[in-house]
Amino acid sequence: MTAEKALPLGNGKAAEETRESEAPGGGGGSGGAAAARDPRDKRDKAVHERGHWNNKVEFVLSVAGEIIGLGNVWRFPYLCYKNGGGAFLIPYVVFFICCGIPVFFLETALGQFTSEGGITCWRKVCPLFEGIGYATQVIEAHLNVYYIIILAWAIFYLSNCFTTELPWATCGHEWNTENCVEFQKLNVSNYSHVSLQNATSPVMEFWERRVLAISDGIEHIGNLRWELALCLLAAWTICYFCIWKGTKSTGKVVYVTATFPYIMLLILLIRGVTLPGASEGIKFYLYPDLSRLSDPQVWVDAGTQIFFSYAICLGCLTALGSYNNYNNNCYRDCIMLCCLNSGTSFVAGFAIFSVLGFMAYEQGVPIAEVAESGPGLAFIAYPKAVTMMPLSPLWATLFFMMLIFLGLDSQFVCVESLVTAVVDMYPKVFRRGYRRELLILALSVISYFLGLVMLTEGGMYIFQLFDSYAASGMCLLFVAIFECICIGWVYGSNRFYDNIEDMIGYQPLSLIKWCWKIVTPGICAGIFIFFLVKYKPLKYNNVYTYPAWGYGIGWLMALSSMLCIPLWICIKMWKTEGTLPEVRPPRRAGLCRQVHSHIKSPGTRT
Repeated sequence: MTAEKALPLGNGKAAEETRESEAPGGGGGSGGAAAARDPRDKRDKAVHERGHWNNKVEFVLSVAGEIIGLGNVWRFPYLCYKNGGGAFLIPYVVFFICCGIPVFFLETALGQFTSEGGITCWRKVCPLFEGIGYATQVIEAHLNVYYIIILAWAIFYLSNCFTTELPWATCGHEWNTENCVEFQKLNVSNYSHVSLQNATSPVMEFWERRVLAISDGIEHIGNLRWELALCLLAAWTICYFCIWKGTKSTGKVVYVTATFPYIMLLILLIRGVTLPGASEGIKFYLYPDLSRLSDPQVWVDAGTQIFFSYAICLGCLTALGSYNNYNNNCYRDCIMLCCLNSGTSFVAGFAIFSVLGFMAYEQGVPIAEVAESGPGLAFIAYPKAVTMMPLSPLWATLFFMMLIFLGLDSQFVCVESLVTAVVDMYPKVFRRGYRRELLILALSVISYFLGLVMLTEGGMYIFQLFDSYAASGMCLLFVAIFECICIGWVYGSNRFYDNIEDMIGYQPLSLIKWCWKIVTPGICAGIFIFFLVKYKPLKYNNVYTYPAWGYGIGWLMALSSMLCIPLWICIKMWKTEGTLPEVRPPRRAGLCRQVHSHIKSPGTRT
């Protein structure tokens, strides 16, 4: 590039600054120097008003806290064992290289370059695709409502750990039924075939009858679980005070929330591998079954896991990157964070399956019978395993503390990203006094009351709808396709590479550029089509079938995000005069802006 390089399109003032710096009389002598300084002064003032990370560590820990969450502990290990053990790592690495890193880097670099949140960043580079921003924020809004429900459950479990005997370890409590059987007391000769079929464990009854008090279906919402409502209130209160001062508070909190789970994971890993039967669990986790690679579902699971665990297509990475120094080496950061995320998932599998191997050993059953995924692992399988250990309340406390910290930073970073998007859209409204803090409070209160419906007796059925439709892999894949089309083809991958070179001083590996243009959208489109072709209606516990209106609600939540993109394109095209071939460059700029070049103030690349 030439000596004239692009400034970040920060705070919506790039065009105005360009016109000022290029105005007649702006060049030569002291007047030219003053004109050159003026845009930089305005930019520095805007950055100060908007906020920024105090150092690179705050950014790295914030992103790590966002992407390293519950899915690393309860989803990846299960998918690994289910899809061929070590063989699953082959498709996982393929998607890691072809989809994970490229989209992760695209969103982070876009935020850093534009200094804008999840909506206005797309408005700056290509207004035609501003709908991508709205789609990501709709998904994020859904996530903010239902993801924190898991924290409420975890807080409730944690509050029950401070006792000499865990309440889910034995029968005999008021919520237990006559079918409750403790595994230590299970003697086949003492039970008929019928009674064994109806037998349930105390940990299952604690989850379904004490925690959820689950009803017969979504048609029976039932009463609100007030204990869980208080736990949810506690979770939202903590979340609010973690982000109420923006990067000033978030950047400090993540020093604890992003590092503490690693301490807990290390302790649980050491404890797990020292248990009898742990080696069998680890073998079960890693033993490669290469024949599974011929199953398309294995590849689909690998691709969707990348999208889930990397928090891409949510606008979070764009928001976090927007608070970076313009010359921060986001390319190096992204590679490091992606490797850290996948490495954490892999190591977490050892901690989980060593304990599951121990549980299978104690019960004398195959490991496949005790392996669970999702809430089933966190609130049934693992709690049951710790009841078989000495000092079980201690290990249960450590486990649920780890879950809370894993979920907490993912939650408050999502809320912070949504707030960033709104504030960047209306900076004159919300960057005054305490209006930003009031906006966070309003979003938290609204999300809290919306989430209460998932804490009723029929709330688990609604939670599953949110999880399977509102923030499903299908929605994320759809958004990813258009993100790659926008940057790779409409805005131009070469142009964006020039922007990145201006920020970090060199161009990244050209493979990423080709992934944006061809590989990533092609793979995402293939998986998206596979989703539609192989679609099966959701069933709770593979037994309960939702009514037609229940599936209708699910699809409405899914379409509420996906339709934002084509609808916005249609609206923008409708408002642009003339047919597409007739659109002249001045009017075409309204569909995809050119990047303005300026003299950039010296900066230190980090």
